[in-house]
Amino acid sequence: MGIKNFMGKRAEPEKPKEEPISVKDYMTENLVTFRENENIMDVMEKLIKHGISGGCVVNENMELLGMISEGDCMKQISDSRYYNMPMSDLTVEKRMVKKVETIDGNMNVLEAARKFTELKFRRFPILQDGRLIGQISQRDVLRAALKLKAHTWNY
Repeated sequence: MGIKNFMGKRAEPEKPKEEPISVKDYMTENLVTFRENENIMDVMEKLIKHGISGGCVVNENMELLGMISEGDCMKQISDSRYYNMPMSDLTVEKRMVKKVETIDGNMNVLEAARKFTELKFRRFPILQDGRLIGQISQRDVLRAALKLKAHTWNY
């Protein structure tokens, strides 16, 4: 009688564990926010203290009213110097961007990367039921890409 070679049933190839890839999985939830009536000098101090380049302007119900950035503050500094006007009485409301692009927290983070490159923004607020729940920045998208580096980009 001859020897039979029996390998048995082959195991399915192990698939890489799927990583979460939605915006809400990578967004920042603990945000530094600003108020409309906040002094522009206080905003500059907060930006420097927290090492951020901008943030959301919200009301007491966390409804998004606009965005304020370092660039907006720089414009104010320039205008104040040009017109020789003090900055101590200027508020966020006068310098904030009121028309703000937002993205859905369920959006694929790689789609968010495409939106960043198309619109040239540094951050997008994420709203749920009209309230601010987080923000995703270009750095958050980079963090997601590094985490997904072992996987294909076909999600």
